Amino acid sequence: MVLMAGRSLTSFVNPTPTQFSLLFLLNPKFLTCHTPFSTLTPLPSPKTLPSKSSASIDASSSTLTKNNSRGFSRIFRNNFTDGVCKYQVKTLQTTPIFVEEVQENEAVDLWPKMKEEAELDVTEEPILNSYYQSSILSHDSLESALANHLANRLSSASLPSNTLFDLFVGILKSDQEIMDSVKEDLKAVKERDPACISHVHCFLNFKGFLACQSHRVAHKLWLQGRKVLAVMIQNRVSEVFAVDIHPGAKIGSGILLDHATGLVVGETAVIGNNVSILHSVTLGGTGKASGDRHPKIGDGVLIGAGTCILGNIKVGECAKIGAGSVVIKDVPPRTTVVGNPAKLVGGKNPVKLDKMPSFTMDHTSNITEFYDYCI
Repeated sequence: MVLMAGRSLTSFVNPTPTQFSLLFLLNPKFLTCHTPFSTLTPLPSPKTLPSKSSASIDASSSTLTKNNSRGFSRIFRNNFTDGVCKYQVKTLQTTPIFVEEVQENEAVDLWPKMKEEAELDVTEEPILNSYYQSSILSHDSLESALANHLANRLSSASLPSNTLFDLFVGILKSDQEIMDSVKEDLKAVKERDPACISHVHCFLNFKGFLACQSHRVAHKLWLQGRKVLAVMIQNRVSEVFAVDIHPGAKIGSGILLDHATGLVVGETAVIGNNVSILHSVTLGGTGKASGDRHPKIGDGVLIGAGTCILGNIKVGECAKIGAGSVVIKDVPPRTTVVGNPAKLVGGKNPVKLDKMPSFTMDHTSNITEFYDYCI
């Protein structure tokens, strides 16, 4: 009897994916999410679907807040009969969509792990000892190490690294949201890019990651009204990393800028969470508009190399843009577009993606099937 009671209690506290207990719903760790550009709303079980009149959910209870200690944006498992983890997403588009999400990552303290990776690298390559000591091992925090590394990379004869370090470390240590995004970006590169050996490898050598973190600092300065300094950092990032992101652009977390060379992002562009972008991509204006004139990229989008997305248009969540495309109209969620000008794969009945393309990094599925001439 005691054993059975214990099992029942365990089942209630730690429900399986097919269980959905009240305690599970009230646990704070399952009610947090970093989604500055979208709101996730859990769907009810098909067995208890409410009527349209009772389907509305109070915005204050459906908006998921940010948890600084968690990993990628959470999509909770529900008791759907098909066993697929799906959630309704209120996107940049006007209508909700359904997406599937990968398994959530457990919270991991990246800094101790990075120091372990650095020590292993030094053991294998003693010639790098001095470099790793000054870049990683001599620092007591990720904030300090990142500020130091960015300052060294962006400094010049007229812009000393000490000056940049003081600027960067002050912002990084005072803004937890930026540091949470830094960690999410590190995880994104490590998990999605097969060329990434370790978190330290990304931190020291991947210019897409470094350009993105430099932009986060510049964007903070832009919001503080320190626009001259923000533009100066943008210019140095463009010179050093060949990545040109206007400091006014808004970028989410979990971002992979793969290769990154030739990336251009305009002032009023918005990039959601968990987006993967390859090299030579332009998120620009049409040249004939002012004000809000740049693209809005939803969560989970994959943008192929050489793509131009122009104008104040919306790319829906979990969409895929084929390499070399020129996009000048809105892209529906979970669809694939390719070509110049870009066209929907599947035409009037577009093929709907069942996985998040920015995570799978699959650039070719559905495209070769649609075009007979593809080889």
